[in-house]
Amino acid sequence: MLFPTTLVGSYPQPEWLIDRKKLGGRFPPRVRAKELWRVPGPWLAQAQDDATELAIRAQEEAGLDIVTDGEIRRESYSNRFATALEGVDIDNPGTALDRSGHPNPVPRVTGRIRRKHAVEVEDLLFLRKNTSKKIKITVPGPFTLSQQAQNDFYKSDAACAMDYAVALNAEIRDLFAAGADVVQVDEPYMQARPEKAREYGLAALNRALEGITGTTAVHICFGYAAIIHTRPSGYSFLPELAGCSCRQISIETAQSKLDCKVLEGLKGKQIMVGCIDLEDQNIEAPEVVAQRIRNALRYMRPEDVILAPDCGMKYLPRQVADGKMRSMVAAAKILRSEYKA
Repeated sequence: MLFPTTLVGSYPQPEWLIDRKKLGGRFPPRVRAKELWRVPGPWLAQAQDDATELAIRAQEEAGLDIVTDGEIRRESYSNRFATALEGVDIDNPGTALDRSGHPNPVPRVTGRIRRKHAVEVEDLLFLRKNTSKKIKITVPGPFTLSQQAQNDFYKSDAACAMDYAVALNAEIRDLFAAGADVVQVDEPYMQARPEKAREYGLAALNRALEGITGTTAVHICFGYAAIIHTRPSGYSFLPELAGCSCRQISIETAQSKLDCKVLEGLKGKQIMVGCIDLEDQNIEAPEVVAQRIRNALRYMRPEDVILAPDCGMKYLPRQVADGKMRSMVAAAKILRSEYKA
């Protein structure tokens, strides 16, 4: 199918499940933030299951071709995995600067990072059980994890990132074994800290993907639109991903009005073209979305284009997210008609 549609990962969590005012009033948590959940502990898992089913149904009803679990069980895109590892002290957190330059509590690395057990496999199995569509699940990338931690153990941050990569490699293998069609690795800090990303980030990412035969994607972005409002007009780290072993790369183009000529340097990769502006609460007309994709098509083959939002939809009102998904699906139909003709 030409122009398949998908989410980058997250879908809005319902107000009855999580305190959305608290969620939106702080930077994304790097350590656990149990105070965000409205449902008491004994019933939380069932409530998260119910909300995940709602997220799956919303994606199906909008017509998306590749469905995620909406990251409903997560307080942020990264902390569910980051706080489940051996070698990390989550009871006595450290501090690191967020990409905005503000200090944020983070996991403190006090020993060798190792994966104790599968972290997201049960989430993947629940998703597989509840949809017949192709499915995708996301994990935080090794470079981003190393930047969202206080390293009190390793001699270098590069060594820390490499052990995060080893843990992720085991997780990704288990996710494909459990039935994932796509596993996406989120690496927003490659854009935020390009010098360090060039130094060791790409090597760590490739180590996380080493020996993986399933379809993998890497998401690189400018940050959540609800939190980071100013967008540069271009990426500080993107052409370098031509050297990544991933099959797909997810980028933003809508809010930043990215010059898509940069995509010429990523031939051989499928591109998730971010075509939904997540700062704008208005629902784009399908033709507006289609034109954003046409801007990318000047520099890449139609068969390499996947339609997606710029980033996760976590902070949007649900009705806005639903409308934007429907508009994206309608835009894909417009483009399919044009290219079939």
